[in-house]
Amino acid sequence: MREDGNDGGHRGESGAALCGGVTGSGVNQPEFLALERELTVLLRRARANQGEMARQVHPDLESSAYGILVRLDECGRQRATELAAYIGVGKATMSRQLRALEELGLVAREPDPADGRAWLVALTREGHDRVSRVRQARRARYAGRLADWDPREVAELARLLHRLNRGMEK
Repeated sequence: MREDGNDGGHRGESGAALCGGVTGSGVNQPEFLALERELTVLLRRARANQGEMARQVHPDLESSAYGILVRLDECGRQRATELAAYIGVGKATMSRQLRALEELGLVAREPDPADGRAWLVALTREGHDRVSRVRQARRARYAGRLADWDPREVAELARLLHRLNRGMEK
């Protein structure tokens, strides 16, 4: 597989565009082809990095559960239903992941003071410490890789990614 995320085999309309051929309109415009290519690479790298970061938090941590820990680190305690909605998984999947995180000592459930029937999930001290270390190391890697960028460019990238993420929620 090439760096752009394609295998170099089939050349459809988008392959023709990349190689200097004629493109159509709309989604086959060069800017959307470039966006597709760059997002493919970015998302592939993000998946690989998420697995690495999960293992740094705990060797037995599933890659998919890392996002739960980050969300709890950023937002504090939450109901499992809120976490499931944010992550984009069903209640059963969230329940299974939270059980695994509890068994690893990374999260704990506590009664919701606003609703005696509900529970809140929170990072344990151990969970917070581990996630904080990994996130700090990740930000240091970003800073190193973007050291030659102007800080305004980094801010603009963050702003545009935020806008893209909000648009993806629709």
